[in-house]
Amino acid sequence: MPELAADTIQPLLRGVFGRPYRFVEECVSTQDLLRDGDQPEGAVVVADHQSAGRGRSGRVWDDTAGESLLCSVVLRPGLSAVTSQLSLVAGLAVARSIERATALTTALKWPNDVLLDGCKVAGILLETAGDAVICGIGVNIDQPAERLPAGTLPPAGSLRTATGGRHARDLVLVDLLTELGDLYATWRADGLTPLLPALEARNWLRGQRIVTADGRTGAAGAVAPDGRLGITLDGGETVLVASGEITLAP
Repeated sequence: MPELAADTIQPLLRGVFGRPYRFVEECVSTQDLLRDGDQPEGAVVVADHQSAGRGRSGRVWDDTAGESLLCSVVLRPGLSAVTSQLSLVAGLAVARSIERATALTTALKWPNDVLLDGCKVAGILLETAGDAVICGIGVNIDQPAERLPAGTLPPAGSLRTATGGRHARDLVLVDLLTELGDLYATWRADGLTPLLPALEARNWLRGQRIVTADGRTGAAGAVAPDGRLGITLDGGETVLVASGEITLAP
Protein backbone atom coordinates (compact mmCIF):
# COMPACT_ATOMS: atom_id res chain seq x y z
CA MET A 1 0.00 0.00 0.00
CA PRO A 2 1.39 3.45 -0.88
CA GLU A 3 2.88 5.39 2.01
CA LEU A 4 0.37 8.24 1.59
CA ALA A 5 -2.71 6.20 0.65
CA ALA A 6 -5.99 7.01 2.38
CA ASP A 7 -6.05 3.66 4.21
CA THR A 8 -2.66 4.54 5.72
CA ILE A 9 -3.29 8.19 6.57
CA GLN A 10 -6.91 8.39 7.69
CA PRO A 11 -6.53 6.23 10.83
CA LEU A 12 -3.63 8.47 11.91
CA LEU A 13 -5.39 11.84 11.54
CA ARG A 14 -5.79 13.72 14.81
CA GLY A 15 -7.36 17.03 13.78
CA VAL A 16 -10.12 18.36 11.57
CA PHE A 17 -8.05 18.66 8.39
CA GLY A 18 -7.84 15.70 6.05
CA ARG A 19 -11.54 14.89 5.99
CA PRO A 20 -12.18 14.06 3.20
CA TYR A 21 -8.74 12.82 2.15
CA ARG A 22 -7.74 11.80 -1.37
CA PHE A 23 -4.47 10.32 -2.61
CA VAL A 24 -3.45 10.11 -6.27
CA GLU A 25 -0.26 8.63 -7.61
CA GLU A 26 0.13 11.36 -10.24
CA CYS A 27 -1.64 14.53 -11.32
CA VAL A 28 -0.82 17.80 -13.04
CA SER A 29 -1.15 19.68 -9.73
CA THR A 30 -2.95 18.92 -6.48
CA GLN A 31 -4.25 22.50 -6.60
CA ASP A 32 -6.30 21.70 -9.69
CA LEU A 33 -8.06 18.75 -8.07
CA LEU A 34 -9.73 20.98 -5.48
CA ARG A 35 -11.05 23.69 -7.79
CA ASP A 36 -14.59 22.44 -8.28
CA GLY A 37 -15.83 24.58 -5.38
CA ASP A 38 -17.81 21.82 -3.65
CA GLN A 39 -15.12 20.56 -1.29
CA PRO A 40 -15.58 21.32 2.44
CA GLU A 41 -13.01 23.17 4.47
CA GLY A 42 -10.21 20.82 5.45
CA ALA A 43 -10.47 18.62 2.35
CA VAL A 44 -7.01 17.40 1.33
CA VAL A 45 -5.51 16.01 -1.87
CA VAL A 46 -2.04 14.44 -1.82
CA ALA A 47 -0.02 13.27 -4.83
CA ASP A 48 3.05 11.10 -5.14
CA HIS A 49 4.10 13.11 -8.19
CA GLN A 50 2.99 16.27 -10.00
CA SER A 51 3.68 16.53 -13.72
CA ALA A 52 3.41 20.33 -13.67
CA GLY A 53 3.69 21.48 -10.08
CA ARG A 54 3.91 25.22 -9.58
CA GLY A 55 5.03 27.78 -7.04
CA ARG A 56 4.42 31.49 -6.64
CA SER A 57 4.66 33.86 -9.63
CA GLY A 58 4.43 31.01 -12.14
CA ARG A 59 7.58 29.26 -10.95
CA VAL A 60 7.94 25.52 -11.60
CA TRP A 61 8.04 23.05 -8.70
CA ASP A 62 9.82 19.89 -9.87
CA ASP A 63 9.69 16.59 -8.05
CA THR A 64 10.59 12.93 -8.41
CA ALA A 65 7.87 10.46 -7.46
CA GLY A 66 8.10 9.27 -3.88
CA GLU A 67 10.55 11.90 -2.62
CA SER A 68 8.32 14.87 -1.75
CA LEU A 69 5.25 15.71 0.25
CA LEU A 70 2.83 17.39 -2.18
CA CYS A 71 -0.57 18.37 -0.85
CA SER A 72 -3.34 20.94 -1.11
CA VAL A 73 -5.91 21.90 1.52
CA VAL A 74 -9.23 23.70 1.08
CA LEU A 75 -9.63 26.70 3.41
CA ARG A 76 -12.71 28.88 3.73
CA PRO A 77 -11.64 31.88 5.81
CA GLY A 78 -14.43 34.18 4.63
CA LEU A 79 -14.38 37.06 2.19
CA SER A 80 -13.33 39.58 4.83
CA ALA A 81 -10.20 37.66 5.85
CA VAL A 82 -6.74 38.82 4.81
CA THR A 83 -5.90 35.66 2.94
CA SER A 84 -2.33 36.76 2.22
CA GLN A 85 -1.64 36.09 5.90
CA LEU A 86 -2.36 32.41 5.31
CA SER A 87 1.07 31.95 3.73
CA LEU A 88 2.57 32.78 7.12
CA VAL A 89 0.13 30.55 9.00
CA ALA A 90 0.83 27.61 6.69
CA GLY A 91 4.56 28.32 6.64
CA LEU A 92 4.72 28.23 10.43
CA ALA A 93 2.79 24.94 10.48
CA VAL A 94 5.23 23.42 7.99
CA ALA A 95 8.22 24.78 9.92
CA ARG A 96 7.08 23.29 13.21
CA SER A 97 6.36 19.92 11.62
CA ILE A 98 9.79 19.83 10.01
CA GLU A 99 11.42 20.74 13.32
CA ARG A 100 9.70 17.84 15.04
CA ALA A 101 10.70 15.46 12.24
CA THR A 102 14.35 16.52 12.14
CA ALA A 103 15.11 18.00 15.60
CA LEU A 104 16.63 20.94 13.70
CA THR A 105 15.71 24.65 13.74
CA THR A 106 13.93 26.02 10.69
CA ALA A 107 13.71 29.54 9.29
CA LEU A 108 10.90 31.27 7.40
CA LYS A 109 11.69 33.37 4.35
CA TRP A 110 8.74 35.75 4.27
CA PRO A 111 6.16 35.24 2.96
CA ASN A 112 6.06 31.59 1.91
CA ASP A 113 9.30 29.58 2.07
CA VAL A 114 10.67 27.30 4.79
CA LEU A 115 14.42 26.87 5.18
CA LEU A 116 16.39 24.14 6.92
CA ASP A 117 20.16 24.31 7.37
CA GLY A 118 20.13 27.45 5.17
CA CYS A 119 18.39 25.70 2.28
CA LYS A 120 14.81 25.97 1.01
CA VAL A 121 12.99 22.75 1.75
CA ALA A 122 9.34 23.82 1.49
CA GLY A 123 7.06 26.38 -0.14
CA ILE A 124 3.47 27.55 0.11
CA LEU A 125 1.15 28.51 -2.76
CA LEU A 126 -2.24 30.17 -2.19
CA GLU A 127 -4.83 30.28 -4.97
CA THR A 128 -8.46 31.35 -4.79
CA ALA A 129 -11.30 29.24 -6.17
CA GLY A 130 -14.65 30.96 -5.71
CA ASP A 131 -15.04 31.63 -2.00
CA ALA A 132 -12.32 29.12 -1.08
CA VAL A 133 -8.55 29.40 -0.77
CA ILE A 134 -6.55 26.41 -1.98
CA CYS A 135 -3.39 26.14 0.09
CA GLY A 136 -0.70 24.18 -1.72
CA ILE A 137 2.26 22.85 0.26
CA GLY A 138 5.38 21.24 -1.13
CA VAL A 139 8.08 19.77 1.13
CA ASN A 140 11.30 18.19 -0.10
CA ILE A 141 11.63 15.07 2.03
CA ASP A 142 13.90 12.43 0.56
CA GLN A 143 15.79 14.01 -2.37
CA PRO A 144 19.54 13.46 -2.42
CA ALA A 145 21.62 16.51 -3.30
CA GLU A 146 22.07 15.46 -6.93
CA ARG A 147 18.31 15.55 -7.57
CA LEU A 148 17.76 19.06 -6.25
CA PRO A 149 17.73 22.13 -8.54
CA ALA A 150 21.00 24.05 -8.69
CA GLY A 151 21.60 27.78 -8.78
CA THR A 152 18.68 28.87 -6.62
CA LEU A 153 18.80 31.49 -3.85
CA PRO A 154 18.46 30.28 -1.16
CA PRO A 155 19.84 26.94 -2.34
CA ALA A 156 17.45 24.00 -2.49
CA GLY A 157 17.60 21.29 0.13
CA SER A 158 15.60 18.44 1.60
CA LEU A 159 15.10 16.87 4.98
CA ARG A 160 17.46 14.13 3.80
CA THR A 161 20.29 16.50 2.84
CA ALA A 162 19.92 18.34 6.16
CA THR A 163 19.94 15.29 8.41
CA GLY A 164 21.59 12.58 6.34
CA GLY A 165 18.65 10.28 7.08
CA ARG A 166 15.33 9.15 5.64
CA HIS A 167 12.02 10.51 6.87
CA ALA A 168 8.55 8.98 6.72
CA ARG A 169 6.29 11.13 4.59
CA ASP A 170 3.13 9.78 6.21
CA LEU A 171 4.20 10.89 9.69
CA VAL A 172 5.26 14.33 8.47
CA LEU A 173 1.95 14.76 6.66
CA VAL A 174 -0.20 13.77 9.63
CA ASP A 175 1.71 16.09 11.95
CA LEU A 176 1.53 18.91 9.40
CA LEU A 177 -2.23 18.64 8.97
CA THR A 178 -2.73 18.67 12.73
CA GLU A 179 -0.47 21.70 13.19
CA LEU A 180 -2.07 23.55 10.29
CA GLY A 181 -5.55 22.95 11.68
CA ASP A 182 -4.54 24.26 15.10
CA LEU A 183 -2.76 27.38 13.79
CA TYR A 184 -5.55 28.11 11.33
CA ALA A 185 -8.11 28.02 14.15
CA THR A 186 -5.94 30.40 16.20
CA TRP A 187 -5.62 32.76 13.24
CA ARG A 188 -9.36 32.67 12.55
CA ALA A 189 -10.04 33.61 16.17
CA ASP A 190 -7.31 36.14 16.91
CA GLY A 191 -5.42 37.01 13.71
CA LEU A 192 -1.66 36.85 13.36
CA THR A 193 -0.88 38.55 16.67
CA PRO A 194 -0.54 35.37 18.79
CA LEU A 195 1.66 33.82 16.08
CA LEU A 196 4.05 36.77 15.71
CA PRO A 197 6.62 35.63 18.33
CA ALA A 198 6.97 32.24 16.62
CA LEU A 199 7.16 33.88 13.19
CA GLU A 200 9.74 36.41 14.33
CA ALA A 201 11.90 33.72 15.95
CA ARG A 202 12.24 32.16 12.49
CA ASN A 203 12.43 35.39 10.43
CA TRP A 204 15.21 34.61 7.95
CA LEU A 205 14.99 37.99 6.21
CA ARG A 206 15.46 40.11 9.32
CA GLY A 207 18.55 42.33 8.89
CA GLN A 208 19.11 41.34 5.26
CA ARG A 209 19.50 43.95 2.55
CA ILE A 210 16.31 44.41 0.53
CA VAL A 211 15.31 46.21 -2.67
CA THR A 212 11.68 47.33 -2.85
CA ALA A 213 9.56 47.22 -6.00
CA ASP A 214 10.20 50.94 -6.60
CA GLY A 215 13.97 50.56 -6.30
CA ARG A 216 14.56 51.75 -2.73
CA THR A 217 16.98 49.80 -0.53
CA GLY A 218 17.00 49.02 3.15
CA ALA A 219 17.11 46.32 5.79
CA ALA A 220 14.32 43.87 6.47
CA GLY A 221 12.70 44.01 9.89
CA ALA A 222 9.84 42.31 11.68
CA VAL A 223 6.58 40.91 10.38
CA ALA A 224 3.70 43.25 11.20
CA PRO A 225 0.37 42.09 12.71
CA ASP A 226 -1.26 42.44 9.27
CA GLY A 227 1.32 40.14 7.69
CA ARG A 228 3.33 42.77 5.86
CA LEU A 229 7.10 42.99 6.31
CA GLY A 230 8.78 46.00 7.86
CA ILE A 231 11.66 47.56 5.92
CA THR A 232 13.95 50.24 7.34
CA LEU A 233 15.01 52.24 4.30
CA ASP A 234 18.51 53.63 4.00
CA GLY A 235 17.17 57.12 4.75
CA GLY A 236 15.78 55.93 8.08
CA GLU A 237 12.10 55.67 7.13
CA THR A 238 10.30 52.43 8.03
CA VAL A 239 7.75 51.14 5.53
CA LEU A 240 5.56 48.05 5.36
CA VAL A 241 5.56 46.01 2.15
CA ALA A 242 3.18 43.34 0.94
CA SER A 243 4.03 40.00 -0.61
CA GLY A 244 5.89 40.20 -3.91
CA GLU A 245 7.15 43.76 -3.42
CA ILE A 246 10.78 43.04 -2.49
CA THR A 247 13.87 41.22 -3.69
CA LEU A 248 17.13 40.45 -1.94
CA ALA A 249 19.84 42.99 -2.74
CA PRO A 250 22.80 41.61 -4.70
